[in-house]
Amino acid sequence: MDSSNDPYQLSVGVPSVEVFRGLRASAGLSDKDPEAVAIALPNTWHGVILHHEGEPIGMGRIIGDGGTAFQIVDICVHPAHQGRGLGKRIMAALTDELDQRAPATAYVSLIADGPARHLYEKFGFADVAAHDSVGMYRAT
Repeated sequence: MDSSNDPYQLSVGVPSVEVFRGLRASAGLSDKDPEAVAIALPNTWHGVILHHEGEPIGMGRIIGDGGTAFQIVDICVHPAHQGRGLGKRIMAALTDELDQRAPATAYVSLIADGPARHLYEKFGFADVAAHDSVGMYRAT
């Protein structure tokens, strides 16, 4: 495909608080407190925003300590644009950055919701339970 005709453009960065919350809501992800989002976004290790004709329609971030531990978070694409390989494009950009900048011994994790696990498996992610570990979280 000729990239000059591609209506989707991926850029490095993080969205505004409002765009972040709107994208999460449109994709069916939980809402986050605006003050918490304002604190979190500048602490992103690497982030990407996907635009369609200038409008943000998707995003993804990597958070972590920059050395030993990273987590891929906030992967979402607006439902009107799903099914076009855009989540794969976001994941490719994030994993490429990890391959380039993260130490080889870093632990990279994510939480897969529903069928998204199939996308993440294409990028080398596997169930942690297969390694005698269990993913856990603290419910709020």
